[in-house]
Amino acid sequence: MVEGISISLGQTGPIALDVAISLVPGQTLALVGPSGAGKTTVLRSIAGLYRPRQGRIVCDGEIWFDDHAGVDRPAKDRRVGLVFQSYALFPHLTAAANVAEAMLDSSPETRKERTRTLLERVHLGDFGKRLPSALSGGQQQRVALARALARDPKVLLLDEPFSAVDQPTRRSLHRLLSEIRTSTPMPIIFVSHDVEDAARCADQVCFISAGRTVEQGATRPTLDNPESRLSRWLADEDP
Repeated sequence: MVEGISISLGQTGPIALDVAISLVPGQTLALVGPSGAGKTTVLRSIAGLYRPRQGRIVCDGEIWFDDHAGVDRPAKDRRVGLVFQSYALFPHLTAAANVAEAMLDSSPETRKERTRTLLERVHLGDFGKRLPSALSGGQQQRVALARALARDPKVLLLDEPFSAVDQPTRRSLHRLLSEIRTSTPMPIIFVSHDVEDAARCADQVCFISAGRTVEQGATRPTLDNPESRLSRWLADEDP
């Protein structure tokens, strides 16, 4: 049986949620919707940083959250790679040290070698000794991505990864995410308000509005023929 991730979340407040998402390993899903739609809350719920009132989250056959069964696995015990919109790098640590922080339970030799490999993987092999302040926004995001991958995650979550960079950097990040999705057998979920990001990087797209999943499906057919009036609006079409 192929394991992936299955998410169902529900509550009426303080942040309304009515969400159902499922992915198999190797699939990338773009969670698309306007600001305030609840996209980041979904990511935080998966990561264990927010506890919804109702729902169930199962990843790779492990129950991470189930309100009926009383299961709520702490964030540190969920194998999640999360890249925050702000990157959340330690400003006093070099790029290499930021990545190594995710592997404190490994030996120093293992941390050093894996850090080098991960920085090369995100095309920053020569930047390991730089502080975040000496890196561009796109480079900081790559460091944050390398740190997320250092956890050997079962799911990779990215919050608005393309929103705060210029167009050349955005295209470069599109290519990098495509490289990761073809080489790493795990589901990837990224948040965006732009359907272009979904069209370029995702196998699946899920429209979300007011905390509710409106429609999920294969990216190109869903973008070409959104079913509902709200989906058509979110897909930037004339409803």
